[in-house]
Amino acid sequence: MKQWYMIIDVAKCEDCNNCFLSCKDEHVENDWPGYTSPQPRHGHRWMDILRKERGQYPHIDIAYRPTPCMHCGEAPCVKAAIKAGEPGAVYKREDGIVIIDPKQARGMRTLVNACPYGAIFWNEETDLPQKCTFCAHLLDQGWQMPRCVQACPTGALQVVKLEESEVETFSTEHHLNILKPELATKPHVLYKNLYRYDTCFIAGSVAYEENRRMECAAGARVDVRKDGDTIGSAMTDMFGDFKIDGIRKNSGTFNIEVTFGTDRKKKIDIDVPTSISLGTIML
Repeated sequence: MKQWYMIIDVAKCEDCNNCFLSCKDEHVENDWPGYTSPQPRHGHRWMDILRKERGQYPHIDIAYRPTPCMHCGEAPCVKAAIKAGEPGAVYKREDGIVIIDPKQARGMRTLVNACPYGAIFWNEETDLPQKCTFCAHLLDQGWQMPRCVQACPTGALQVVKLEESEVETFSTEHHLNILKPELATKPHVLYKNLYRYDTCFIAGSVAYEENRRMECAAGARVDVRKDGDTIGSAMTDMFGDFKIDGIRKNSGTFNIEVTFGTDRKKKIDIDVPTSISLGTIML
């Protein structure tokens, strides 16, 4: 049977918070029996938009990562409920959506800590753990997407239905990744351009002096190597700027080689503990 998957493109999220607000609009003061109780007005972020600033002046970027419940295929919250002797308190539907039962899960505060993604919140007023339901009550009425996806103006959020056997091929074709793959929870939230949030970049400008003037080296080639292997390359733009992304944090020393024309070349060795701006490299 095909199951629901959410695709989140980090590069398209602009932190407008439409997804967050639409979730509040759907669930605050609204009771959906069998799916969830009303969400508190404050404190809960069933769609939590995390922010990451990278780099240093003048090369800086900011990425936003919408983070809902992962609706895991091997959900730790489901296992925690079974371990607590309440197997029906959290369950996974045939369509892949994980639901915390608003009656059976009452009082089970331990479920909050069962989620390694921090996606379960405690409702003090109703004595209930709560989280994103994928708007299952709407999907069961024939809706084609949750409210958050409907409200996204940039297309950063999408949903698809896939057979489990199709997920790996689909992820490869669309360059998708998951959060914390080491947990092996088989999340149903797939990310595109996750490197914008999870990795580092090396950026800078290339210039040269000619007739006592500093000129931008447009079209210079920049290669980043580690242990002799080229891990990234870029050509400078008309302003001499370049950016090579997707580098792991704290990954040691890198060799930067800049080539411009046939007679200008420079090599630099740098450590990359985080995203770094090299400033202006003079040839």
